[in-house]
Amino acid sequence: MTDDSVDLRSRWSQALLAARDGASGPDPLPYAENLLARWSEPQRRYHTVDHLAAVLTHIDVLEEYATAPDLVRLAAWFHDAVYQPDRSENEERSARLAERALPEAGLSPARTAEVARLVRLTTTHAPGPDDANGQVLCDADLAILASGPQRYAAYAAAVRAEYDFVPDAAFREGRAAVLRQLLDLPRLFHTPYGEREWESAARQNMSLELELLSG
Repeated sequence: MTDDSVDLRSRWSQALLAARDGASGPDPLPYAENLLARWSEPQRRYHTVDHLAAVLTHIDVLEEYATAPDLVRLAAWFHDAVYQPDRSENEERSARLAERALPEAGLSPARTAEVARLVRLTTTHAPGPDDANGQVLCDADLAILASGPQRYAAYAAAVRAEYDFVPDAAFREGRAAVLRQLLDLPRLFHTPYGEREWESAARQNMSLELELLSG
């Protein structure tokens, strides 16, 4: 067992126990094992345990903006827990997994519903102006877009590897459409920190990738 995996199990347990708000429940660790196994599936190249860890770290940075940061953390664990690159309903299936697992793990119906709502929000990454939890999760999930040049290049390569079953021309067209859609948004990041620290770098990275795809 690596130090990183121990750290993730500890993060899961802390978030789940805090979200239970003192309620008794089953051992958190079997749920962590199930989720980590999902995040380690062989079809994943970007949506991996490393991505999960990065999103959780970004939530730590942004937690002051959330009204329920531990629910946001649980949503991060579930947001790509079901992931097949050739399927379009991954977020919905991930939300349904949360709706099944979290009540059994000791969460109240209201808190389970909030986690599932947040998972579904990652379909669009378009939280409302008053959706503090949604803003934190979406910003944390998209923070990779503001990475330095080498890390962004590795991210783009990993995305391509996940879609290795797609012919190159079709991938380039589809990826370019995704980038244009994101660049057309009035803002990529919704928290004050995200807007200040990540917005400009993310737009530069995506614009350069779009140029390379179109070249």
